[in-house]
Amino acid sequence: MCGIVGYIGKRDVAPLLLEGLQRLEYRGYDSAGIVVNSPKTPALKVVKAKGRVRELESRVPKRFAGTTGIAHTRWATHGAPSDTNSHPHLDPENKVAVVHNGIVDNAAELRAKLEADGVVFASETDTEVITHLVARSQADSLEEKVRDALKLIEGTYGIAVMHQDFPDRIVVARNGSPVVLGIGEKEMFVASDVAALISHTRQVVTLDDGEMATLKADDFRTYTTSGTRTTATPETVEWEAASYDMGGHDTYMHKEICEQPDAVDRVLRGRIDEKFSTVHLGGLNLDAREARGIRRVKILGCGTSYHAGMIGASLIEGLARIPADSEPASEFRYRNPVVDPDTLYIAVSQSGETYDVLAAVQELKRKGARVLGVVNVVGSAIAREADGGVYVHAGPEVCVVSTKCFTNTVVAFALLALHLGRIRDLSVADGKRIIEGLRKLPAQIQEILEGEEDIKKLAAEYAEAKSMMFIGRVRGYPVALEASLKLKEISYIHAEAYPASELKHGPLALIEPAMPTVAIVPSDSLLEKNRAALEEIKARSGRILAVAHTEQEKADHTILVPKNEDELDPILMGIPLQLLAYHTALALGRDIDKPRNLAKSVTVE
Repeated sequence: MCGIVGYIGKRDVAPLLLEGLQRLEYRGYDSAGIVVNSPKTPALKVVKAKGRVRELESRVPKRFAGTTGIAHTRWATHGAPSDTNSHPHLDPENKVAVVHNGIVDNAAELRAKLEADGVVFASETDTEVITHLVARSQADSLEEKVRDALKLIEGTYGIAVMHQDFPDRIVVARNGSPVVLGIGEKEMFVASDVAALISHTRQVVTLDDGEMATLKADDFRTYTTSGTRTTATPETVEWEAASYDMGGHDTYMHKEICEQPDAVDRVLRGRIDEKFSTVHLGGLNLDAREARGIRRVKILGCGTSYHAGMIGASLIEGLARIPADSEPASEFRYRNPVVDPDTLYIAVSQSGETYDVLAAVQELKRKGARVLGVVNVVGSAIAREADGGVYVHAGPEVCVVSTKCFTNTVVAFALLALHLGRIRDLSVADGKRIIEGLRKLPAQIQEILEGEEDIKKLAAEYAEAKSMMFIGRVRGYPVALEASLKLKEISYIHAEAYPASELKHGPLALIEPAMPTVAIVPSDSLLEKNRAALEEIKARSGRILAVAHTEQEKADHTILVPKNEDELDPILMGIPLQLLAYHTALALGRDIDKPRNLAKSVTVE
């Protein structure tokens, strides 16, 4: 969950690395560091700082020349944020520098052995173990030194290594944590995310697990950790540097919320088949006969992706009439699940690198399961591991909390459900109905966004709450879960989500005037059931904010959203609650794009 960026070439390296760290700060922001050298002056020069990248930038001397360097922005796992625990980590002789994303599972054991051999550790981190192992290797090349160290490491890593005795190269390696090479003209880059590279090159190579690379100014080569050469063909990144700018908004979150009409249009574009009232999803690699053989669908994700998967499961059951459910990938991995050959597994991840989801995919593939990916980042690890899948085309999402990618993921599930449904028993009429509903979504989302000022006023009223309840039934329950998560992530207000039908089975004990309830109340077959839940809350003097298609008499306030098809209504009902969370956090003065204790791409367990 940390950010790595490196460069080797002829340009002054420090400004390039600091710019890259700024673009990667959403991956970790409790401390940062930079190390540079050059072939003419190979001595390693390092600066580290607790806090944001701007703190590091203020400490970098004006004379900090170098043409090779690596840098890091951290999300702490081992050791509290501090200057000392910041990366890069150097050996006592200042010859080896390492930056690392991931966790060394056997760090305590290796540390004890090294300390027994007289090694003195400067930090509390697991990463420093790697530095000492590289420094103590007797191998003749930097590549062999890194390989010797990795043979002893258990866990996940994306690493970049520099060595004073080998000033013409950077050696990198990947196992479970992303490493992307950027290919330039007589210069090379490396990063944990293309966001750090896109201003300088759109030609990239993504390393696979168990793969290493050596970067020189005019060349690169890739190989396995056992030394076998691999073939790497650069790919062109579809996103542009402007996609990572704020575009006149005060925060990335606000920008990304406002981008949702265009983002939804992108995920639909070119996929709708009017003739047969279905959609084209060419990346599924699943023919009609195979689709008809599916007996169950299991969707795996974490956090927001898990909630999107819950709505996706409802869509698949409703439109394709295939039993479907969603489960946290982290739980699935450890309960020794029965892997059924007739089950279609779907892995969901914005980054395509979420470690728990990736590990679940690898375990499923090992057991012979068919796995599809629903991801945003083209060429990501899950996209490569899966048998096929759907790209959600949300564009870069920089804010730590997900908004437009959540919405696009749910729309992608609607497309998949329609595709499977039309292969099976969904009628032409119902296919047309869903397509018409999908086409309405961008304009309806825009209509919701135009009511932002009213939502901002409501947020000011509810920002005083110490805790909030979110409720919904069936399709509305995952919306309540996601809205609850958004509020707690960025406002730090405690929030819980429950099925509205479960209120009387315990949660009603919490209802009081100081505990507002946000209720998802669509105009569907459960409207009267939801209204009954509002009656129960009101009878106990609870305040209610309803998200509904019509004014709700029992609610203190109602946010109105346009009506679509029942199956697609959850997509729209989530949009105003993103704005509610945003403006609540803004009223409380929170750091919205970088909430405390969180990072964007969760590449550790």
